[in-house]
Order: sequence, then structure tokens, then C-alpha cells
Amino acid sequence: MIHKYKKNGLNIVLDVNSDSIHIVDDVVFDLLDFYPENKDDGINDLSNKYSREVIDEAVQEVDFLINQEQLFTKNYSSDAFNVYNEPVIKAMCLHVAHDCNIRCKYCFASQGDFKRLRSIMSLEVGKKSLLYLAKNSGNHYNLEVDFFGGEPLLNFEVVKELVHYGRSIEKEYNKNFRFTITTNGLLLNEEINAFLNEHMDNVVLSIDGRPEVNDELRVFSDGSGTYDKIIPKYDELIQSREGLYYVRGTFTKFNLDFSQDIFHLADLGYESLSVEPVVTDPSNDYALVAEDLEKIFYEYDLIAEEYINRKLKNKDNLFNFFHFNIDMDNSPCFLKKVRGCGAGLEYIAVTPKGDIYPCHQFVEKEEFVMGNVFEGITKPSVIEPFEKSTILTKEGCSDCWAKYYCSGGCHANAYNMNGDLNKPYNLECQMQRKRIENAIYIKGRLALEVTDD
Repeated sequence: MIHKYKKNGLNIVLDVNSDSIHIVDDVVFDLLDFYPENKDDGINDLSNKYSREVIDEAVQEVDFLINQEQLFTKNYSSDAFNVYNEPVIKAMCLHVAHDCNIRCKYCFASQGDFKRLRSIMSLEVGKKSLLYLAKNSGNHYNLEVDFFGGEPLLNFEVVKELVHYGRSIEKEYNKNFRFTITTNGLLLNEEINAFLNEHMDNVVLSIDGRPEVNDELRVFSDGSGTYDKIIPKYDELIQSREGLYYVRGTFTKFNLDFSQDIFHLADLGYESLSVEPVVTDPSNDYALVAEDLEKIFYEYDLIAEEYINRKLKNKDNLFNFFHFNIDMDNSPCFLKKVRGCGAGLEYIAVTPKGDIYPCHQFVEKEEFVMGNVFEGITKPSVIEPFEKSTILTKEGCSDCWAKYYCSGGCHANAYNMNGDLNKPYNLECQMQRKRIENAIYIKGRLALEVTDD
């Protein structure tokens, strides 16, 4: 299977099974429409458009790439998809606070309480969670822990103690904890910044972009906006930080021109950026619908061009856009490509009372409780659908050119929007394909610029 498309003067060809990417001329691009079965028809058909010499050169080039297994490589046998390795957990989303100090209107966690009583995690449950991860992670050395909420800084003292506890058990279990925290920033101060900079491998900072955009949906309980409160705090943290961080937002129906939010954040000096599409009930006035896709695609194109422009012209305020960060050289292993994020298998979420769920977006959906950190997995039947879900079982995935990049999409989005892990959320699929095309295009453009220099 191949996928080919034109973008701003480039003819781009992706060989799906080998991950090979080619920038080709017009004759090769046209000839590929006839491969592999109708090569002779292609030669005859294109003779009215190109000289025979040019066509013959193109045929030789295509045939060479096929022989090198860089074009039209064979599909993997379905047996390969059935290879099953016993999963071992390597990442945990630790819900240290089911409470929040703001009331984002689109929040999937129901403004932090997950539609339950507001609560925070005790030190005992937190320690038991880290111990559970250490004991059930097999030979994995690096273990990921994301302090999550609600707003995890509402439980900062426990976060601190858990980081120190994690460090205290690393040697005994031959592990290395890599800690991340996701915060809305309101509680950041000099003491917290110093701790995060010393102990957190990554910090995720939430903001939606321009003041009027952010303050439409990210508000305090009285309805007032949060932008002016958090920007000085983010400035202070980022300027003092040497480690990784991401500034993460959400775009909705209310800011379909979300490229301007990316550029606004970049111009503030924030380099590592992500703006995610809202996933919500289509009846909500801020929901994205199919009619919005044309505008959304246009915005992704604008972001790609501005990224290239700033990169090539060595402009100030360079930025990285999370969804364009595709590593073409070190792609995930095959099983990761076909099974996706590892929710319920390699990744779990733990609530303040210690219940285990497949991921943070399934939390407090009672049908997805897997067990708890005190007793372990008590409902293995919950895990089975995740074990069996691959790009072969997911509707439409096996015929999609993007399948090895998105791995079938988000399980939670599929379930929340369609009630079925194996029925991907169509809007997500279409946006994902557009982002991947832009990511490949960026790589091609930048590579050609280096070659020209």
C-alpha cells in the first residue's frame, strides 16, 4: 500500500508498510497510479504527456525502489498481529486530586471531580500505587508517572512525598521513575517551581491560547477568565526551567482559527506547544463537527507553513508543534504500531482511592474498573478487549494508509463517541491523517532545503 499526495510543489509518496518516504517528480508520481498491476497500461497512457525516455527512466526508478522494498512492500501477515506478549505496566497516570480550582467548560473530568465527590489522594494510596508499578513492571527500567487531576498541585505536599518515596525504592527494584505533572498553573510559586525544575522530567501547562479564547472556556467558578493569572506564572516557570515542558491547549468550535493561538503562544516565547481538538458530545455548542474539517485542515496547513518559515529564516520565537513530531527514523516497534497506546496493558490510571482503570479518560466509568493497588487486577475481563483491539479489529483501519502512525486512534475517544473500542472516532481519524501529511511534508521541505544548501 502506498499513499501519495501533492503539497506546495512537492510530490510526496509514503510506502505504508516500510515507512519509506519519497519526494518524486511528476512522471513517477503519475506512473504510480498504474503500479503494480498495470505498469504497461501506465507506460502507454502517459506517452501522450511525457517522452518515452523520461517514462523509461521513471519505470527504472520505481522498479528499483520496489526491489529495494521501499515501494509496494507486502502487507504484514495477519499472524503477526496475533503475536501476544504478556503486558507489563510501564506508565501510570496518578490522580492525586479529583478536585480543581477552575471550571473548564469542556473538561472531560467534569471540572475535576469525575462526576463523583471531590477528593484527594492520601500518601498511603500514592505510595501503594508507586510500589504496585515498581513490582508489576517486569524488566522495564524507566517508569513514567504523571501526576494528574483535577489539579494535582492542590495536593502538592503528597506529590512531594511521593517523588521522594519513588526515589527511595528505585535501587531496590532496579527502576528509574520519570515524573511528569499536568497543571493549570494557578498555584505555581517560587517553591513549587524549584521543586518541579529539580524533580519533574516534564511539566504540562494548560492554556488555550489568546486571552479571549482561553477566557471563553477556562474560567473560575464565578465565570471570570484565568489568562491574566496564569501567564506571569508560566513565564516565571519556563524562564527558570531547563527540563522538558509542554504548553497544551484545546481548540473548540469557538476558536477554529486555532493556528493564531499557536502563534500567540509561540510569540510569548513558549516553544513546546500542543493544541488538541475537543472531543465531546456533538450537542454541545463548542463541539467540533464534520462541517468544521475544511477550516481545521486549513489551520493545520498554516501551522506547518509558519513552522517552516520560522525554522528556515532563523526567526525568533521558534516553536515545536506536538502533532508534527513524527520520528521517521526511530518508529515504534511493530506491536506498538498495531496495538496503540497500551491502555490497560502497559499504561494504567489510579484514582485517589486506589482504583485502577485502563487510562485517565476511562476513570470513574465503573465498567472499566480493573482492580485496585491494594489487591491488584481483580477483573481481568476488563483488559481482554484492549488485548484484542488492533488495527485489524478496528473498523476501517486495515485499509487506511495512516494506520501505523495512529495505531487505530484513541480507545477512549472511540468508546466515548461510538460506544465501541473498535469503532474509531471519525473526526479524529481525519484530523490525524491531515496532521501526518503535514508532518511528512515538513520533513521533506526541510530536507530539501538542507540538500539545496
